[in-house]
Amino acid sequence: MRHHNTLLHDLMKPMPWGRFDRLVEKYEADKGVRRLSTKSQLVTLLHAQLWGATSLREVVGTFTSHQARLYHLGVEAPRRSTLADANRDRPAALFAELFELLLKQAHAGLRRHAREAVRLIDATILPLNSLSREWASYEAGGAGAKLHVVFDPDAATPVHFAVTARRINDITAAKAMPIEAGATYVYDLGYYDFAWWARLCAQGCRFVTRLKKNTPTRLLAQREVTPSAAARGVTADRVVLLPQRLKGTRTHPLSRELREVHVVIETGKTLRILSNDLASPAETLADLYKTRWQIELFFRWGKQTLKIRKFIGTSENAVRIQLAVALIAYLLLRIAHAGQRCVPSPLAFARLVRANLMHCKSIADLGRPEPPPEPDRCRQLNLALT
Repeated sequence: MRHHNTLLHDLMKPMPWGRFDRLVEKYEADKGVRRLSTKSQLVTLLHAQLWGATSLREVVGTFTSHQARLYHLGVEAPRRSTLADANRDRPAALFAELFELLLKQAHAGLRRHAREAVRLIDATILPLNSLSREWASYEAGGAGAKLHVVFDPDAATPVHFAVTARRINDITAAKAMPIEAGATYVYDLGYYDFAWWARLCAQGCRFVTRLKKNTPTRLLAQREVTPSAAARGVTADRVVLLPQRLKGTRTHPLSRELREVHVVIETGKTLRILSNDLASPAETLADLYKTRWQIELFFRWGKQTLKIRKFIGTSENAVRIQLAVALIAYLLLRIAHAGQRCVPSPLAFARLVRANLMHCKSIADLGRPEPPPEPDRCRQLNLALT
């Protein structure tokens, strides 16, 4: 009979363990540790994400119940207090760097062929309990954190993330993110900053965003709306200039010709789409802005499938570690799903992984029913003789 390790072991094969060990040395994460190594902490949290555990007691209980199968993973089950201390004290930057390493390793294989890189930017709010008020208080809505993500719709993976308190504005986090020269950035009104838009232009990037209703523009040229654009809901195509000074603000450096496209959506609302792309057809810009919905679907999928609604720690470090491990789990699921053909739906694949996580089964056999056991012919013959 062919031997199989657990499905969790199979899922973690793409992990760059050699580089992970160097990260542990870099941050001295295992210095003075007697009971729980950083690797054991990581695998425990990955198991919790994929299994669906929602509390510290459940995380430890479900992982400890498979004690006999942890040998092949090279880890040991933690105690509840030890895991809580590790999440509070181990550097969260280590897990963020591990995500970046895994992403570089997997991104080329997951990304479909495209002429240009498209990056969607958005953030989602994650509620926290009152024990997190010390670092994540917010007067209007209690304690909460924000997960800021730069998303690649071609690979369906995040390429950068940041975690802040809920009170931090989206544009503040975006300004600290690295800019990929030559990429197309698509974002909504949360990133309304003309100076930041100018930084994107300076890096050779194309941006597609939306103008506020009360932002005036100076018309330079009116373009004809083609029949194909009109079929996509485009009602106006203009070349405009932004005002040099808005009420209560200083002048901004974005003094260049821009494109303003009006699009009527299904609800009857008219969107004022703005871009620095003066050459592409109007329907192309409308379609690019429409792709922003994919990052909303990613947030929804993550909240339904991964465990980022309830946190097993209350400190800022513990929240950052849990979110980084959740994104690592998402990458492992995407890599595993792309490498098999039995289960076409990513959501159905994630559910099968959860149901078979600690079973001795390979990813290739995940969507196939198990064959019936072979009959024991020797016992049948002996029984017949008696």
